[in-house]
Amino acid sequence: MRHLRRCKQLFCLLFGGVVAVTAAAIDVDRAKDVYGPCAACHGPFGAGGKQGEYPRIAGQSPKYLELQLQAFQSQGRINLPMYPYTRERELSDEDMKLVSAYLAEIALPTRPPVFKDSDDALTRLRAMEKVMIVPRVEGNVDNGQVVYQKNCAVCHGKTGHGRGMFPMLVGQYTNYLQKQIDAYLKGERPHDEEGATTGALYTLKAADIQDVLAYLTTLQEVRP
Repeated sequence: MRHLRRCKQLFCLLFGGVVAVTAAAIDVDRAKDVYGPCAACHGPFGAGGKQGEYPRIAGQSPKYLELQLQAFQSQGRINLPMYPYTRERELSDEDMKLVSAYLAEIALPTRPPVFKDSDDALTRLRAMEKVMIVPRVEGNVDNGQVVYQKNCAVCHGKTGHGRGMFPMLVGQYTNYLQKQIDAYLKGERPHDEEGATTGALYTLKAADIQDVLAYLTTLQEVRP
């Protein structure tokens, strides 16, 4: 049994491809340096664009982030603005792991913090910059819950916080999610790791998708 565990560990080190970087192992200064160019679009805390033009990446699954960076670099996922930042000479595999682990640890609260009287204006401003609340959108939340739990939860988690290679959906901009859904349905972006254009998403009606998006905006206070 001990020999088997050692073999598995060796296999993961040699062939795993995606090796997690634990929070304790993160070189924060180095990670911030790597992330620096990304902040121009994704913001200093990974919150993305206010209108969803750039996605929230803070708190996202580190494995998912790393896989997407690799896909951008190889152009397995076509995104021309991302390509210059992910070419091998710009972002190594080691840096991808590091920045993905760093971003995964950033928490964006959904409520303003309680300030002390002694907190100055700069302290209050910096704290408020990290608060991220996705506005509610129209839709039948009850139906959205049923549709989501039946079709989406198995991969994205019951509370939408993602799982492994599947991304967190809760706390993401609705406009961005809709844009990605449209890309999936048009075949511009594969919906799973094998590049298939089949699956639950392609069986849903437009109204059901809208209801799911509405439901996701109600989960922002929920923790996995």
